[in-house]
Amino acid sequence: MTDVKRVKLPGVGVLHTFVTDSGGKIGVVAHRSGHSDLIAFDDEKGGPEATKVSLRLNEDEAHTLAELLGGTRITESLTALEAIPGLSIDWFSVDYDDHIAGQELGSLADRGVFGVTVVAVVRGDGANPAPAPDFRVFPGDTLIVAGTPEKVAKAFTFYRTGELTTKLKTDSIDLPGD
Repeated sequence: MTDVKRVKLPGVGVLHTFVTDSGGKIGVVAHRSGHSDLIAFDDEKGGPEATKVSLRLNEDEAHTLAELLGGTRITESLTALEAIPGLSIDWFSVDYDDHIAGQELGSLADRGVFGVTVVAVVRGDGANPAPAPDFRVFPGDTLIVAGTPEKVAKAFTFYRTGELTTKLKTDSIDLPGD
């Protein structure tokens, strides 16, 4: 099976790339808006001297191309997982100024965030599946987190700032005898 690299592009979508046996590089940027960009380079590095082609495909065209090429196992598997109602699988890239940088991963449940799991931590070319609470996180790591969209967002806020956001109802309540 071809080694496909997946990189989350914040605010854009996801980039999938692989290198062909002949030394070319193929990439697909799957935008959040539904369209895709197909990118091909004639060499692995895709540098300024490389011949490159870029085509914008709408969602229907991308599906048609995938069918013509026989579909992709990765896309089908991720789409099936992401289509489960109430499940969000997202990637958190750790920056130097993030609260979690240099810290142990810890347990989100110990901090009051239940129903969210760090599935793996990707570091360099390797992955650390089901990391223990004492796993130390460093800038450049990518945390793969699964849970409801709200809880994943809450975990990301904690990783970024060290704070947990909670919504408090501030409406007044009339008590008997008031």
